[in-house]
Amino acid sequence: MSTTTASIDVDRPVRTVYNQWTQFETFPHFMEGVEEIRQRDDTHVHWRVKVGPATREFDATITEQHPDERVAWRSDSGPQHAGVVTFQRLDENHTRVTTQLEVDPDGFLENVADKLGILKARVHGDLQRFKKFIEERPMETGGWRGDVSQPTL
Repeated sequence: MSTTTASIDVDRPVRTVYNQWTQFETFPHFMEGVEEIRQRDDTHVHWRVKVGPATREFDATITEQHPDERVAWRSDSGPQHAGVVTFQRLDENHTRVTTQLEVDPDGFLENVADKLGILKARVHGDLQRFKKFIEERPMETGGWRGDVSQPTL
């Protein structure tokens, strides 16, 4: 398992930043390699991602979600991974977003990418693009304020 942690400070209130992050179907706008995400219900999402020349699809479960604080997930199929995103209010108009991602690289290309630090660079780039995505908008594109508390398996 490989762990990647990254943070970025966003010039928006924590509620706005959190609300935008819960709009999983917008992830392709700022996450490299993510082609599509379909939210099936409050706690299940289906991903289609491009990894090098290959396209992979997998399902994930939201295992924990607390408004303005955190979103955690784990994969149910496909490459094994899990993660958490936390939202820290810095002041009225600034939020720190921190991601921690654990990935078990699947296959030769993913193992090479992990060893070369490509995953870490991608996560940092995704956060930079998320910052730009939310800061260029007058408001979030939506938000889900529900609370999820499921034990992680």
